[in-house]
Amino acid sequence: MAAAAERRYALVVFDWDGTLIDSAGTIAECIQDASREMGLAVPDRERARHVIGLGLHDSLRHAVPDLPPDGYRDFAQLYRRHFLARESSMSLFDGVPQLLAGLHGRGHLLAVATGKSRPGLDRALAASGLGPYFCASRCADESNPKPHPAMLLELMQELDAEPQQVLMVGDTSHDLEMARNAGVDAVAVCYGAHPEHALRALGPQTCVASVDELAQWLARNG
Repeated sequence: MAAAAERRYALVVFDWDGTLIDSAGTIAECIQDASREMGLAVPDRERARHVIGLGLHDSLRHAVPDLPPDGYRDFAQLYRRHFLARESSMSLFDGVPQLLAGLHGRGHLLAVATGKSRPGLDRALAASGLGPYFCASRCADESNPKPHPAMLLELMQELDAEPQQVLMVGDTSHDLEMARNAGVDAVAVCYGAHPEHALRALGPQTCVASVDELAQWLARNG
């Protein structure tokens, strides 16, 4: 097995929602449902999907700008109720376990940087069976949320990785901006929350249309 230090990218950091698991549509629907229950203007699908991956306050300021700050807690509780009711129906994108097994087997360190809460990510890692592949993770409720670089900087420090050794893989402009702010390379997946043109505008190493295409790119370039 090659040592992680011999790989171009010793550390590969993945976003979760919309990158490894097919959840972007469900998240948008839960935002819309919570807005409707609170009597707020319901954001359209594009607006609701745009906030995926951001921290709670940033998400609500953009998705439901009419919601006063003292309503954030109530909105979050409604959203969480809708999300938990749908959580078990969401599935990994085809090829994700094989992708992670291949990277792990070739000596890469793997981590997660996500807008999910820590309890949410822990549930997802356990339910998906992917937990053993990841040596570290950061969530929005325990660090500065995307696009702030803190999650990546903390992971790099914990895992002793230099910026040139790190690759961020994500499906939103927030992921790519976080990578740029941290001084690391990024790959965009175009099957998640944000449209391809918005991702390409941020200059990722490549944009891929499927997990299989991502796996092939990483085998050649990782």
